[in-house]
Amino acid sequence: MGKPLNTQELHNLAMNHVGKELESRGYEFVAINSQLKRHPQFVCIDKNGQYYFVIVKAVMLPDNPNNYDVVWMETFKKHAREKDALVLYAGVGLGNPNGEHLPIYLNEEYLMEYNGIQVIDMNLN
Repeated sequence: MGKPLNTQELHNLAMNHVGKELESRGYEFVAINSQLKRHPQFVCIDKNGQYYFVIVKAVMLPDNPNNYDVVWMETFKKHAREKDALVLYAGVGLGNPNGEHLPIYLNEEYLMEYNGIQVIDMNLN
């Protein structure tokens, strides 16, 4: 058996996947922050000059990667609005194919549940 991935490494795995999608969609990276609990993870700009703050959240399956803290998101949306940025959310569920209570190991197969990047409604609730 290989080395189990720690929380930071799982977060980096999720960020790599989301970063590739952003790149394939033509976003240009302005800043990248892979540190845990620092948001946003990506600051991107599109071809029209619109800025995006991208939040990446890695969770262990069977937890739902599409769920996020709604109260915290309201605060973050306010910050994004002050910077004329839109917010994108990418939840990535990761798991061991041999059992949900087993860790994910370096250089071994893993499960991934990823429903793509979600645009967060910028209206304050």
